[in-house]
Amino acid sequence: MDKYEKVTELARRRGFLWPAFELYGGAAGFYDYGPLGGPLKRRIEDTWRKFFVIEEGFAEIEAPTIGVEGVFQASGHLSGFSDPLTSCGECKEIYRADHLIKHIVEVPDALSNEEIFNIIKDNEIYCPECGGNLSNVYEFNLMFKTMIGPGNKMPGYLRPETAQGMFINFPRLLRYFRDTLPFAAVQIGKSFRNEISPRQGVIRLREFTQAEAEIFINPANKTHPKSSEVKEIRVKFYSQAAQERGEPEDMTFGEAVDCGIIAHQVLAYYVARTYQFLLAVGISPNLMRFRQHKSDEMAHYAADCWDAEVFLDRLGWIEIVGIADRTDFDLKAHMALSKINLKVFVPFNKPVKRQKLMVKPDMKALGPMFKGKAKAIADALKALNPEDLRGDRIKINIDGEIVELDPSLVSYGIVEEEVRGEEIIPHVIEPSFGIDRIIYAAMDHAYYEDTVEGETRVVLRFKPAVAPIEVAILPLMDREDLVAPAEKISDELRSLGLRIDYDTSGSIGRRYRRNDEVGTPYCVTVDYETLEAGTITIRDRDSMKQVRARTDELAKKLKALFEGSIQFQEAGVPINANEQ
Repeated sequence: MDKYEKVTELARRRGFLWPAFELYGGAAGFYDYGPLGGPLKRRIEDTWRKFFVIEEGFAEIEAPTIGVEGVFQASGHLSGFSDPLTSCGECKEIYRADHLIKHIVEVPDALSNEEIFNIIKDNEIYCPECGGNLSNVYEFNLMFKTMIGPGNKMPGYLRPETAQGMFINFPRLLRYFRDTLPFAAVQIGKSFRNEISPRQGVIRLREFTQAEAEIFINPANKTHPKSSEVKEIRVKFYSQAAQERGEPEDMTFGEAVDCGIIAHQVLAYYVARTYQFLLAVGISPNLMRFRQHKSDEMAHYAADCWDAEVFLDRLGWIEIVGIADRTDFDLKAHMALSKINLKVFVPFNKPVKRQKLMVKPDMKALGPMFKGKAKAIADALKALNPEDLRGDRIKINIDGEIVELDPSLVSYGIVEEEVRGEEIIPHVIEPSFGIDRIIYAAMDHAYYEDTVEGETRVVLRFKPAVAPIEVAILPLMDREDLVAPAEKISDELRSLGLRIDYDTSGSIGRRYRRNDEVGTPYCVTVDYETLEAGTITIRDRDSMKQVRARTDELAKKLKALFEGSIQFQEAGVPINANEQ
């Protein structure tokens, strides 16, 4: 087996990840998290919260997983969230058309459906299953559609991303943050995409977990007060130019901003925080890079976008995080459709004097003349320029109807006023994390094999902060005189909030191996010296070294080990262990 097969098999066998619905034959693109996968997922999510909610002060919200149609009309998902498909005329198998030409075109995303079909035809590409002819390329929307309430009157969609919940709550979030920029909201939750043919385990799912932050900033100020804390961090940047050369650039975040590789300081800061988070959950720095979107794959509304990519055996470089400057696209789109003002008033440091055109429609005349349309006409008049107000007749467009007015119905003039600030539409910086992909990458990068007395030892070298089991309590033998103190120690450590596994099954060596395989950082063995001298054995997962420590100091020693304030050899008296 290659590493991918080994990690996948371990995940299934030990209860990290299971294919969903196995009782009924399963369904591609859905996975269950088992007894070890569940806590691993929660601990990675909690580490993310530590970085972005606690340390950055972002507000966490939770929005519904179903959205009404208007949300996705404004976001563009109804019209543009689709994949190009083609189907076989013989066996009726359906394929992602762009995937069939990946070996011919480097970035097929930039092509139209007609261009993709022409490449398929010109290169004589046929059905991979039966060799039949392929159909014209057509679009398939990836959102799951449902109906809200009885009668099929209100269509709804399972959200394809968590971001929209933050955008449509923008007015309330603005008030929560006392009408002051910058501020940010985050959400961790399920998203849904009806993928055509999901493969590669949890890398492409139909139901998956995202952790997203929407950071609302003043576009006139793209500096960050804490940029000095990250500017010296050095990583591999695979910029647009570096991709042309085929070699990443090794530089600091400060250098990347100074030379214009990253668009601005705020974006660079959150790329750096992404890097720090990924290190904290166990992603190897040697198997990670940040790749900038090429010009032909950059979203039309994005000022800049970087993907955190990790290298995985068999799968190659896989995106696990995207960090984008989305400009004002999202708020502007929701403002246009909802007709709700999503602008923010930003005060000037000092008031300024400006000349302003003051337009005054004659409402006493307009009201009787136009009745229900009078307000719309007045608003349209106020939006006109002086040149539009001159002449024999004034023409305005009201819902597609041209209305002509006599100039006597409106007066105007230039006035000078003191301006204390202005309304702006905030720009959005969005780090978007694929939690399921990060979980698999953490397992892949933690997977390690060595040989002990001629046998292969499998180890998941999880960071203690994310390990699903922190400490295993192991009585040397399953005897009452050893079981009783071992259970007491287990209860005491659980009461302190530690994640404990208690195991009496099999030889002590076999139990050590089981815990190595699931990534337990420390094993505590209760033996006859525990009864005689009040000491226990603590075993380190990675080195297999053991120390002897007092039972009444165990909790303190473990706390210090997890905090990193002591090294393992400082946790007790080293002993020679033939535990293999």
